[in-house]
Amino acid sequence: MIRNGEAMSDKDKLRLIVQLSIPSILSQLSSILMFYIDASMVGSLGAKASAAIGLIESTTWLFGGISMAAIMGFSVQAAHFIGANDFKKTRHVFRIGIASMTVLAIVVLGICVAIAKPLPYWLGGGSDIAPLSTSYFLVYCISLPIYQFGMLASSMLKSSGNMKIPSMASILMCICDVVFNFFLIFPSHNFNIGGFSIHLPGADMGLVGAALGSALAYVVTGTLLVWIAVRKAPMISLKGEKFTIHPAGKYLRHALRISSPMALQYVLMSGAQIVSTMIVAPLGNFAIAANTFAITAESLCYMPGYGIGEAATTLIGQSIGANRRDLTKRFAYMTLALGMAIMAVMGLVMYVFAPEMIGVMTPVTEIRILGIGALRIEAFAEPMFAAAIVGNCICIGAGDTKIPSIMNFGSMWLIRLSLAAFLAPRYGLAGVWFAMATELIFRGIIFLVRIYRGKWMYRHVTSTEQQA
Repeated sequence: MIRNGEAMSDKDKLRLIVQLSIPSILSQLSSILMFYIDASMVGSLGAKASAAIGLIESTTWLFGGISMAAIMGFSVQAAHFIGANDFKKTRHVFRIGIASMTVLAIVVLGICVAIAKPLPYWLGGGSDIAPLSTSYFLVYCISLPIYQFGMLASSMLKSSGNMKIPSMASILMCICDVVFNFFLIFPSHNFNIGGFSIHLPGADMGLVGAALGSALAYVVTGTLLVWIAVRKAPMISLKGEKFTIHPAGKYLRHALRISSPMALQYVLMSGAQIVSTMIVAPLGNFAIAANTFAITAESLCYMPGYGIGEAATTLIGQSIGANRRDLTKRFAYMTLALGMAIMAVMGLVMYVFAPEMIGVMTPVTEIRILGIGALRIEAFAEPMFAAAIVGNCICIGAGDTKIPSIMNFGSMWLIRLSLAAFLAPRYGLAGVWFAMATELIFRGIIFLVRIYRGKWMYRHVTSTEQQA
């Protein structure tokens, strides 16, 4: 944890970045592996099942993104207070966050259930996959509230510098997902090993089983994270405290200042992903499935960027709370450099092993060819994608969310979508991914410029009045 006046060498800073990044990277890896395993299991059900998930995947990102934006409004304030050693206000922010997320969870659940049936048709899906998409989305809707509370608990733990518990919970979630999916997706069958035959029961629920398996994994880990954060975690535990949110006004206002630009960004960015799905949909079920699998495979490569980005958010937030501008700037530059270097290596790995990364998820030759081509295009953009990811996380840690949200939105809508709409009819899925790579390079450049200029360090919203 960052302390006022604490002297740190560059070696100490790098060690702290790595200490916070590794658990976060493992957390990202386990989450991505969960999606990878889901995709592999669903891929064995055929192209229709894969396309059904791919069609509504961007919409699930939308609701998850809105929830995360709301959560960051409270966890960023918590990081600032922890940096200032004000744990009373840290816990008060946590209580207000719990009350606010309860209201948000009810609203989001109602919206999701209301749009579940028409959603696949709105996105351009055909009647052959729309019912499957609706069933999957409904199960996701039901599990969303507990997932939101789990994310809040995880984010508060990370703000306090505890990356290990969220990381372990993510690994547990991956294990639970594999086990639940195995028994829920497939029918009962005999497994032969060493001359022995073992009968394994199965619910044979297909795509719905995949959704239910993930939902149960969310319930297990979300409940565990909430219990640890509320009852056991130092600095943020609410054990023995009266649950009151008064006074709440100034904390809610600060949360809105942080969250509103982020929420709008997630809406517009996820809206752009939805539009991108609509651009891909006319290319056929093979293209939809290949697009989904390529996104899942690529996530293995940008996972280190998000892990380092989460560490950057914590370190920047606590450094600003401790009023250490020197540490703030140095942590920003070091996390950016580390993220770009690691993701450059991951881009090379993705280019070389693209056939294996796609091949694990689907046996369909047409899908494999399209997915491999997409990954190899995207590989060249990975270093600048890291600059965009880590740069955005640095700004979030400082409470600077308005300008970065505009940057993300403008880059996505003005460059990626316009270019994809132009190229898709001419070059198919390859054109869509060329547009994506071009946009990510541009976005990385503008985030590097913003971090270098340094104005983000002076836009934090936890005022001196609040810290007094």
